[in-house]
Amino acid sequence: MAARRPTVRPGDPISAVDGPALLVDLAAFQRNIATMAAFARGHGLRLRAHGKTHKCGAIAQIQQAAGAVGLCCQKVSEAEVFVDAGIADVLVSNEVIELGKLQRLARLAGRARIGICVDSLLGLERLAEAAAEATAPIDVYIEIEVGAGRCGVPDTAAALALMERVGGSTKLRYAGIQAYQGQAQHLRQPAQRQAAIDAAVRRVTALREALAKRGAPIGIVTGAGTGTFYLEAASGVYDEIQPGSYIFMDRDYRDNAPAAEAPRFEHSLTLLTTVISAAGDHVVVDAGHKAHAIDSGMPAISGRPDLLYRNPSDEHGIISSGDGGALPVLGERLQLIPGHCDPTVNLHDWLIAHRDGLVADIWEVEARGALT
Repeated sequence: MAARRPTVRPGDPISAVDGPALLVDLAAFQRNIATMAAFARGHGLRLRAHGKTHKCGAIAQIQQAAGAVGLCCQKVSEAEVFVDAGIADVLVSNEVIELGKLQRLARLAGRARIGICVDSLLGLERLAEAAAEATAPIDVYIEIEVGAGRCGVPDTAAALALMERVGGSTKLRYAGIQAYQGQAQHLRQPAQRQAAIDAAVRRVTALREALAKRGAPIGIVTGAGTGTFYLEAASGVYDEIQPGSYIFMDRDYRDNAPAAEAPRFEHSLTLLTTVISAAGDHVVVDAGHKAHAIDSGMPAISGRPDLLYRNPSDEHGIISSGDGGALPVLGERLQLIPGHCDPTVNLHDWLIAHRDGLVADIWEVEARGALT
């Protein structure tokens, strides 16, 4: 069954939007896009925007038009959506082991430049098998573990051993090093983020030096997220950054203490919700677990720092007053700033862009639920 399109059209007032619905403040969104693009240009870096944030072909096109070399994503199914949307360069910045998925990825190689990360011999062997029928080479990035305790080869020796095997297939092309420190993105203090990225840079530098001694190509060093990209840029060892949440921002990123050297981004994504019930000391809104993710904590309420969102259930959320002030009234509409934008977007079929109180555009989230 196709996703039911919103009934509003461009030019309609936001008051006509049925909630819960995700709204994108187009002016703030465009400023965020321009700010990151200018930062990358100013630092001589490639910007590979992360598509897992929005899962949306229209936004991917906007990012590419603004200067991104392409996108990265986490799933083959997401890559399929972005290639269908006309994105010319897509990197699956994750490990894929299943042969069937790798065969699907290989079929994309003739339509766009396709890359993928590898951190195991099994993954590389299966990728080579899948790539045998590809009509164009697939870029291979060796992922190294840089402190996040997630994917990546554990040390320089393991990375070198894997790199040597890439050349065994004419359909695989060594492209560089994936070095993303995901756990650093929400360390609250600038000094904490700096220390985490310093450690990541040391691991990248050790591998670069080993490759230089061998006379082997280093390729592109890629990584970085919205919370730390300015640090990877300053390190001098990264060639490409992969921020995603900068286009929307969320409450969790707001809680990071800002770094003086980092550009600022605005909240552009909100969740429209309506007060559907009222009691003496609280009101109930129609946005619960099925409308937004709370893995990174509760949402903030746009324009109402005096209000607290709490106790969500499947379809409900409780709003109370943090300072004893007036509560919203029955039927009033609020805009929540999600705690974590990426999984929140994955719950919705559409994003409604607005400007000056009017619907400006409606974007489909084509890769919603794209988990394979």
